[in-house]
Amino acid sequence: MYWDNAEACGTQLSELAVNALVEEAELTPKPGLVDRDDSGAHQDLNFGLMVRSADSLKSTFADIGSAAFLQEPNQELREKIALIGRVGEKKMFEAVGTNTHKGAIWALGLLVASAAVHLPGTRLEKITGTAGEIACFTDRKAPEISTNGSNVQQRFGVKGAREEAQQGFPHVIRVALPVLQEARQKGMSESMARLEALIQLISHVDDTCILHRGGIAALSAAKMKSKNIIQLGGVATAEGWEALSQLEQTLLKYNASPGGSADLLAAALFLDRLEKETSNPTESEKTNVILV
Repeated sequence: MYWDNAEACGTQLSELAVNALVEEAELTPKPGLVDRDDSGAHQDLNFGLMVRSADSLKSTFADIGSAAFLQEPNQELREKIALIGRVGEKKMFEAVGTNTHKGAIWALGLLVASAAVHLPGTRLEKITGTAGEIACFTDRKAPEISTNGSNVQQRFGVKGAREEAQQGFPHVIRVALPVLQEARQKGMSESMARLEALIQLISHVDDTCILHRGGIAALSAAKMKSKNIIQLGGVATAEGWEALSQLEQTLLKYNASPGGSADLLAAALFLDRLEKETSNPTESEKTNVILV
């Protein structure tokens, strides 16, 4: 995968971003989250709506990628992609009637923009670092409204999706992607490797989605249960698999969903596929790339 113009860049990166969201939705089972089997703690959502929501964002991610193509990471770019994201959020709401992927628009939008800023084949650490750089610029045109995430951060004093992005997505780079790679090396199936990465994220992240729904008690319980799965050898062991159902029941008891962790898993899947697709370009693709 190589792109030599803004439109091709946006189209290809959008495809990867939407696929990552669909793959996250398809992963089954997921504790507290919508999957192919059930809706978890989300009574207003189902698998079909998740896929429709992801598909509704194709043009949004494509426009972000095109706008960021070989641009400098600065405040102008930050505000440009933020506006595209807000328009995309409205389109998504019109498509499914809920803010299904609000957090994913933020995370994947920044990563798509950063990938577009750089040439294909750029190291993932560089891409996440540039995404953090973009996220640190102020969006002066953003409406002054409170969100569930911002309210939770103020109430519990935790870092949220904004800080995760501004720091260069440390939980994606240092947790999710290494766990994915290690699980694959152990011979685990792709779905089990992804589930293992999700459990690791839940154990590490101060998930504001869990906090919003269930408070600090729900977050503490979710972290404890997920760490227990890891201590038992992970989801690939019989003991870990049994403990996974306990995590599910705990989250349902609090009506809590690890939506923030799911967004970071989708971000990891996007970067993982981006690296694979751009690491071995064909000779024709190499000759078509613009060098700067």
